[in-house]
Amino acid sequence: MGVHVIGKTENAASQRVRVLWLTKGLGRGGVERLIASSIRHFDHDRFDLEVAYLLPGEDDFVGEIADAGVHVHCLGRSGWSNVLWPLRLWRIARKRRYDIVHTHLPLTASIARVALGRRPRFVHTEHNVWPSHRRPSRWANSLTFGRNDAVVAVSTSVAQSIRPPRVIATRLAPTEVLLHGINLDEISLGARDRTCGREALGLSADDLVIGTVGNLSRKKNQAMLIRATALAAQRVPNSRLVLIGDGPLDSELRRLAERLGIAERVIFAGSRRDVLELLPALDVFCLSSHFEGLSIALVEAMATGIACVATSVGGIPEVIEQGVSGLLVPDGATLELADTLELVLRDRSLRAELGQAGRIRASAFDIRRAARRLQVLYEEVMPA
Repeated sequence: MGVHVIGKTENAASQRVRVLWLTKGLGRGGVERLIASSIRHFDHDRFDLEVAYLLPGEDDFVGEIADAGVHVHCLGRSGWSNVLWPLRLWRIARKRRYDIVHTHLPLTASIARVALGRRPRFVHTEHNVWPSHRRPSRWANSLTFGRNDAVVAVSTSVAQSIRPPRVIATRLAPTEVLLHGINLDEISLGARDRTCGREALGLSADDLVIGTVGNLSRKKNQAMLIRATALAAQRVPNSRLVLIGDGPLDSELRRLAERLGIAERVIFAGSRRDVLELLPALDVFCLSSHFEGLSIALVEAMATGIACVATSVGGIPEVIEQGVSGLLVPDGATLELADTLELVLRDRSLRAELGQAGRIRASAFDIRRAARRLQVLYEEVMPA
């Protein structure tokens, strides 16, 4: 009788940790970009990764994830049957027998914890401070939070905000602050990159350009940025504003720009796949958010060497060193933001200093380091 020797490859495959990453959508947002970037830096000999998402229309990163050899499940459907996604998740998890489910975004995570019961280990990433979430999401997250075996927070500010209501007696899993980041090799620098970016946006060489990237929403507060730009434009005649992204407030923000008399200065660029190619066109990157966990768009702008201005909220002060790698203003301080934008637009040497310091600071936010730590964390939560 022949003896069957288990080969090295077969043995390794049998020991791979099966991990499902679960999120709401795979559109062009910061969370989605983190997922797509992280996957490329995982050891696929040790981990069998899959991704599941709910919203069929938000699929920008599906192709990129699939190209990395990772299977992607769309749990959502059109119409009323979309509410059945927890059942679809349960069926897939039963068939695929995941060891770990890594959840992103509170409401999706809460439902998954209930739907999947005790079988997999749960790792959860908190991407924003808890007050930024809607009340139903906060309560659902709080009630099921004890199901987590490990929690990752993208900044110290986010970690400190994790406070379930006192009436909910729940065990809190260990929370680790893990500063996520970007793929620094993808960043474009140079005069040609600036020229190409400006041509793509219809900007002239003489324009002084403020730009931002993000969903057009209350949380991102682009309305404050438009108002501040209108004030700064009175003293910087060749200033322009570029808003990259789309969202529910698109029409409202366009009307605001018209009321303030700066509609011709504001470019609504919409959702773009070429954000990294457009960033070099900017003179100043501005993030005027009410809430932020850790902004990937901000880190990308800093890595590109753009002078950055942002509101001092959430994890932003953990990214920008005030007066060194960028400038911070209080949340809602429109007049101060306008004055700061004017200062940076008028001072070329200041822009250069902030941009250079920002590039150095951004080098600390390397997605490869975060991916390595996640892999260790997965092995730590696995049963002995």
